[in-house]
Amino acid sequence: MSLSVFYRGSKIRFRFSLTRRRLLSYTGLLSVVLLAAWSPWEYQGIDPQLAQEKITAEQRNLAVQQQVVAEMREKTEKKLGAMTVYLGELRAQVRRLDALGERLAEKANLSNGEFNFNSDIPLGGPEAVTSELPKASGTDVLAEIDQLLNHISDKQKQLSLLESVMMNHNVSNASYIAGRPISEGWLSSQYGVRKDPFNGTPAMHKGLDFASYAEDVKVVATGAGVVTWAGDRWGYGQLIEIDHGGGLKTRYGHNDTLLVEVGDVVTRGQAIAEMGNTGRSTGPHVHYEVLRNDQQIDPNQFVYRKLDDE
Repeated sequence: MSLSVFYRGSKIRFRFSLTRRRLLSYTGLLSVVLLAAWSPWEYQGIDPQLAQEKITAEQRNLAVQQQVVAEMREKTEKKLGAMTVYLGELRAQVRRLDALGERLAEKANLSNGEFNFNSDIPLGGPEAVTSELPKASGTDVLAEIDQLLNHISDKQKQLSLLESVMMNHNVSNASYIAGRPISEGWLSSQYGVRKDPFNGTPAMHKGLDFASYAEDVKVVATGAGVVTWAGDRWGYGQLIEIDHGGGLKTRYGHNDTLLVEVGDVVTRGQAIAEMGNTGRSTGPHVHYEVLRNDQQIDPNQFVYRKLDDE
């Protein structure tokens, strides 16, 4: 292929011949020049406004995700906190059952090891791998703990009743609740709604307060029964709880020194503690509660009732 161009003027005459090879060479040279001028490989930059919009959108997404994660964390912490409280109560119930069981075994002279509450029960079986463990949600675990607590509570009542029978206590008479829970002093706060002594807001006071400025004031049991709690409890300080049978319990809070232990059988009028100022308290007094089926009721009806022999 060959292309020839002739020009003939009055004074100028030339001839230009373009072969195929020359055409390709010129085309390639022109392409190189154009690429050099355009420079597509160089950084062309981005639109700042578009970049800012993308960054803002990502920040919004991250904020939403962070809020969701924070809410999930808060819910999980609440569930774990509830489970911790339940498990703590469960361990306390088990300790009280152990104390009652040991006393029963001692009184019944059961020394064959069947009722040895100081050692673990011999158990065994093949090891289970992690993949074989049952799956359960937090709600299922809490429901199982509630069910186990109710079961332990029923067993505790059975053991308390058996304790009373074995110790030859007349439940219908000796466990009759009556009188004041102190050896001396006065009634300082009634049962019902009152102003909270710490924050000043209205609050339900589910017991009676008895105070005294004398030293070594004794806290006394208002009825015979089995001690089911003897130790610190939040809000109550050093607390004594007595199960009198028939669904009745009494509580004596804010004590200084405890004179009985879990599993002890006490009689009406027996000194069980010394008045103190422990727990959520503003001064030396005893917080006295009466519970029927684990619900606080007004203790006044028991404080001022008369005994059969009076």
